[in-house]
Amino acid sequence: MGKRKLCLGLLIGTIAGGLLSLLDREARTYAKGKMKDVKSGSSYYIKRPSEAVKGAKDVFGRFNTTFTKGADNAINALEQMEGTLEQFTKKDDREELNNNL
Repeated sequence: MGKRKLCLGLLIGTIAGGLLSLLDREARTYAKGKMKDVKSGSSYYIKRPSEAVKGAKDVFGRFNTTFTKGADNAINALEQMEGTLEQFTKKDDREELNNNL
């Protein structure tokens, strides 16, 4: 119940804020220009759906490549950190063993 009220309040606040911002002439002009851009872009892809699919596939491929590289870099960094920690741990164990003898 609380989650529903929160989401409803956010939605109403967003709508009210958007409508209030349109009282400003500059904001209306900007919004109108952006709506024209969206309309022309969407009509282009509606007429050429294969290009839209190809574009989406290309973007997803680039994202996937970037994500994979980032994940590989993160794994590499963790492996290096693990190796460094193992060296210090082994060194501490040897020093402790020598001190006990």
